[in-house]
Amino acid sequence: MIATTGRRRRGAAFGFGVFTFAMVAVFTGLGMWQLQRRVEKHALVAALTERLAAAPGSLPSPARWSALSPASDEFRRVSFAATYASGPDAMVYSSGSSVREDISGPGAWAFMPARLSTGETVVINAGFVQNTMQDRAQQDRAVTRLVTGEPVTLTGYIRFPETAGTLTPAENLAKRLWFTRDHLAMAKSLGWGQGGSQVAPFYIDLEQPVPPNGIPKPGPLQVHLKDDHLQYAIIWFALAGAVVIAFGVWLRGLRRG
Repeated sequence: MIATTGRRRRGAAFGFGVFTFAMVAVFTGLGMWQLQRRVEKHALVAALTERLAAAPGSLPSPARWSALSPASDEFRRVSFAATYASGPDAMVYSSGSSVREDISGPGAWAFMPARLSTGETVVINAGFVQNTMQDRAQQDRAVTRLVTGEPVTLTGYIRFPETAGTLTPAENLAKRLWFTRDHLAMAKSLGWGQGGSQVAPFYIDLEQPVPPNGIPKPGPLQVHLKDDHLQYAIIWFALAGAVVIAFGVWLRGLRRG
């Protein structure tokens, strides 16, 4: 009887020990992963901060557009000449901005096409329009002032389209109102690439020029990426330690019993 009880206790200790080892390995791995994510996040912030602070360069030539990517080109400052097209604009609803400290919602971003001298179309996020998401006439008045038919020098940041989530509302074509910054979907729906004009796979977040009346409101961008990875790593390591302590307490009680 004593021998059988001893075998059961050793079996229980072995099973719980394997479970404890597995949990410690998982929690420690998650903690190490969060530390690695923290290193990567800091490197990303440094890279983006450098891009945002750099002097504006030339807009990449259309021949290079297909080679551009968010990892290497997001937030690069560029300056180029283009002419705002007379086609319909689009608005993207926003409750604020994570890269513009001077913006608070609700409101909308004004997206409109601009034509390069070589014929290609580059979509411009011309800036923020406060509290006008449902007033299409007011939106039109705000952006049509920019369409002069004359080339203008634009300075801004290369951005790439967003992907709508499962809970993102569908666009309202009657009001030309979108809920994601998908300029390619806007271009397709509103005919911005008519006549075979190539539409750039990126859009430009406009920094300047600022319209005389300030509407739409462009401006400089700043990086504000959430960095909670160290906090999460500490939590995972604490859980690993708690599992070890729990196993030690249980094993001590088992031996005493």
